[in-house]
Amino acid sequence: MKITKEITIEELIEINPKAVGFLAQKGIQCIACGEPVWGTLEEVAKQKGYSEVEIDEMVKKINQY
Repeated sequence: MKITKEITIEELIEINPKAVGFLAQKGIQCIACGEPVWGTLEEVAKQKGYSEVEIDEMVKKINQY
């Protein structure tokens, strides 16, 4: 399954548990990190100040896992 920026954080972690470490490095806490996050990858990344280009790059890297 290809990951998109519209995926919810919960779905992303369920599909790709390895993304937890990557997201933590980016300052995005997630369910497995002990702090539940609701919303899409794009929404959460924007809340952390990431641009559209940075979010697209993040999605590309997650898909490489």
